[in-house]
Amino acid sequence: MIKHIKQNPSDSSRRSFIKKSGMAAVGSSLIYPSEMFGTPFNSSDSILKVGLVGCGGRGTGAAAQAMQADPNVVLSAMGDIFEDRLEGSYTELLKVGGEQIKVDKSHKFIGFDAYQKVIDSDVDVVLLTTPPGFRPDHLTAAINAGKHAFCEKPVAVDAPGVRKVLAAAKMAKEKRLSLVSGFCFRYDNAKRATFGRVLNGDIGDIKTITTFRMGGELWYKERQPDWSQMTYQMRNWYYYNWLSGDFLVEMSVHSLDLMSWAMGDVMPISVVATGGRQARTHERYGNIYDHFAVEFDYANGAKGYHFTRQQSDTSRRNSVDIFGTDGSAVINVGRQYEINSANKSWKFEGERNNMYQTEHDELFAAIRSGKPINDGEYMANSSMLGIWARMAAYTGQTISWDQAINSTETLGPKNEDYDWDYDWKMPPIAIPGKTKFV
Repeated sequence: MIKHIKQNPSDSSRRSFIKKSGMAAVGSSLIYPSEMFGTPFNSSDSILKVGLVGCGGRGTGAAAQAMQADPNVVLSAMGDIFEDRLEGSYTELLKVGGEQIKVDKSHKFIGFDAYQKVIDSDVDVVLLTTPPGFRPDHLTAAINAGKHAFCEKPVAVDAPGVRKVLAAAKMAKEKRLSLVSGFCFRYDNAKRATFGRVLNGDIGDIKTITTFRMGGELWYKERQPDWSQMTYQMRNWYYYNWLSGDFLVEMSVHSLDLMSWAMGDVMPISVVATGGRQARTHERYGNIYDHFAVEFDYANGAKGYHFTRQQSDTSRRNSVDIFGTDGSAVINVGRQYEINSANKSWKFEGERNNMYQTEHDELFAAIRSGKPINDGEYMANSSMLGIWARMAAYTGQTISWDQAINSTETLGPKNEDYDWDYDWKMPPIAIPGKTKFV
């Protein structure tokens, strides 16, 4: 059983917890002490081979950033379930990667087992960017094989998947492998500076955090005559919770990760939520919701609130407001980063960076130096926040941490059932009060 970090009610200050646990106030990743450093990867002149698993837009971007992070990195293998996605990605990468793209025909792998073929193809680093339903198995296979990994968010769609990722992250520590998360906000200069000040106590003890992620509808792929039901769902993976986890888990989880970061990555003790489908009601939108509202309850009395929707022709917002005993922090993502306090008012005016590129810059620098980064625990727990909130909204129940992390509900078919002709039946759209917690 995975244990939740509980706070002592007599010492419930978030800052006290952070200081006593020795957590760094600034930065995003756990860096190991010097005595644990592994052997550097030869030298800066040696070639690091990268394998890409999942060749959509995010995967293509990640591969390009990996090439830009280190001049002696080459892309040597690619895998996807769709050949057209792989070839489209390959063509785009040739434009930006040039001589660093060294993927011959024998190292282009297609199918549900393409990830394993990439891992087995003598690569040093794998980029895991498929739909998140596959992530736990892909990450486990990569770490088992001794590969460094970049792992897109979220890392799972259900609690069993999160537990599997936590086990893989522990194994990565033992093997001194670098594991960098796709929770890119933790690699953004403005957010690192702002959250560093929050964690250092500039606004006192946190009482309330509100996060918003409001936006419109996204893409949809029209069904083609030769598509099986599995093909159709895979092409439209976003709208099926066994593949995406629902949009709260797939996209809005960024906001939940920011909330968790501000709280020192201490998990709440219970969650209550609501949600449903108001605008995105057509059957082409699978079985996911289009809005959620969530309350997270922490052991020290703090509250976290998250509001999210994907509905066309509605106002947009991507913000975090943190209220403490001595002031507040205001984050309008991409635009405004401020601390408002009687004693320590502050506004970020430092150098901005490309957080996506920084993820890979720091990953490959860590591999070169033998000083591993491991984002595994927080990336699993932040993903679990979204899964937990979805379970509360789907069922209409207040769910504790112990219930959530030990849930046995597994979304999607078993690995052995992955086949283009497998007629995976979409579970019904969840109805609060009728859908049961498992």
